[in-house]
Formats: sequence, C-alpha cells, structure tokens
Amino acid sequence: MSFRIVEQATARLNRSELSVPGSRPELFEKAARSAADIVVLDLEDAVAPDDKDQARRHVVSALNDVDWGDRAVSVRVNGLDTGYMYRDVIDLLEQTGDRLDLVMIPKVGNASDVYAVDVLVSQVEQAKGRTKPVGFELIIETAQGMANVDEIAAASPRNESLHFGVADYAASTRARTTSIGGPHPDYGVLTDLLEGEERAYHWGDMWHYAISRLVVAARAAGLRPIDGPFGDFSDPHGYRAQGNRSGVLGCEGKWAIHPSQVPLANELFSPSEQDVAQGRRILEAMHKAQREGAGAVALDGRMIDIASIKQAENLVRKADQIRGSAG
Repeated sequence: MSFRIVEQATARLNRSELSVPGSRPELFEKAARSAADIVVLDLEDAVAPDDKDQARRHVVSALNDVDWGDRAVSVRVNGLDTGYMYRDVIDLLEQTGDRLDLVMIPKVGNASDVYAVDVLVSQVEQAKGRTKPVGFELIIETAQGMANVDEIAAASPRNESLHFGVADYAASTRARTTSIGGPHPDYGVLTDLLEGEERAYHWGDMWHYAISRLVVAARAAGLRPIDGPFGDFSDPHGYRAQGNRSGVLGCEGKWAIHPSQVPLANELFSPSEQDVAQGRRILEAMHKAQREGAGAVALDGRMIDIASIKQAENLVRKADQIRGSAG
C-alpha cells in the first residue's frame, strides 16, 4: 500500500444511470419513479440546438417541482466549446435548491476543462449561499480525454465518477464502427492454421482497452468508473454481455438510454446472494481470528489473504448500501 492514501469520492449507488432528454419534460416523472440509481437530465447531445434554452428551463422546473425520491439527480450540461455551458451552470445553480446532486461535464479533454467548470460552480455556490456542494461526473469520450485521463480524474475534489462515452470516442479515434457500445464483426482473430482442422474466428471486445484504462484512472483517484450507453435497447442480451464485461473489469455501473435497461443494469452490478453470503463468511472468519489472537485467517481449509478480505468488505458494503436504498 502506498503511503499516499487516496480519498474516496462520495459514496453513491451508481449501478444504473438513466439518461432523459431535457427537452422531454413528459418523461421526467416516469424517470423519477424508475428504479434507476441516478437520473441524468440531458441538455447536451439529446437536445437540438433550437431547443437548448427551453430544455434548460424544463430541467430547472423539474429540479424544483418533481419529487425525485432518494436517488441522485445529475444534469449533463453542454460542452465548454459551445455557447450554452455557462448559462446551463448559472441557471441550474442560481434557480434551483439543493436537489441538484451532480453536474455531468461532457467531452472532457484535459484538467483545465474541469477547473473551468469548478471555478464557475464554486463562485455561484458562494454567491447564492448554497450549502450542499455539487459533485462532478466526467465523460471521457475523445482521444484527448483518454490521453489525459489521469490528470482529469484528479482535477477537482468535486469529481465523483468517470464515464466512457463510447459513440463520441469512436468518432474521435475514427474507429470503424457505427453502433453505440457494441462489438464489431471485423474485430477478431483466426485460430492457427493446423493441418486437418478448420480455422475458427473469435470476435474480440474492441472497447477493452478504453474501459480498462478508464477504470484504472478512476480507481487511482478514488472515483467510480461507469460504462456508457449501449445503443440497441431492443437487445437485452447484448446489453447484458457488454455490462458483464465492464463489471468484470471494475466498473460500478452502466448507462441506460431506455427504461428497459435500468433493471438489467441494477441486476448486473449488484452482488449475488451467494457472493454476499461468502463475503460475510470471510469477514466473520477474520473477526474470529482477531478475537482468538490468530496470526492468520482460514476458511474451509484455505488461507485468506488481505486482498480477499478487502474484496469481501467491498462486496458486503455494496450489498448493505443496496438494501438501505431499497428500504
């Protein structure tokens, strides 16, 4: 363990993140009643340029009037390279109460982008006497952003999570794909040419590096890594496969661009009852060894190392958090 202790971001359930266009106020109440851990009201890509001002007014009204329950509410503002971002931030923080939990910053390219929004948010909070600080969600969706992901992750104490914006990332890197978050039939390998045997073709995960890189940067800075959208909401099996692979790599959750994807994400990123039970057994074995003054922890005839104990602690903590949210 390094001497430098990394401070962890605010603890939130972040299994599912439901994105709702800010220009569709008729969907806000439905989103508030959904099972999503976090609802994102989108002022950026989901809103046409002519609708930006009206969408902003819709979102401000929703933050003031809709009962969002106990879930966190985030707003994706427009990019720093547009003429909309500053007004998004100012109106959100000046015209709403404490119901705004998070601001999602899109297309973050470097630490200065985060700093710029942080300065604006901090000044408005101070001027308006806001007592609840707003957290940041950062979308890594350009080649520049991925190249600078470490400095971005550490750019502000407001940072809570890093998200992978797969569609814009594909465009930025000029990847050969038009789907959002899915595989590509050309990204694969052939097995070796062996005499008398037919060669097999195996598809690969073209987003493996990007997700893995984002996870490392997020965890090193104490943030939550979140997988982005899967565009084909008529394909639950594809969503499940992509979610499982990002979960195995360390992501805490995944976007939902359709309400049908919310229960899938909640299931995929919740520990199973079997895993939770085993985690509790590991922790009980650790406590028993401590009470007895034993120098080592054993369970079912096997030694348990520190890494396994930490994993068990994380798993049980997540299960308790989910149980508390459901209650």
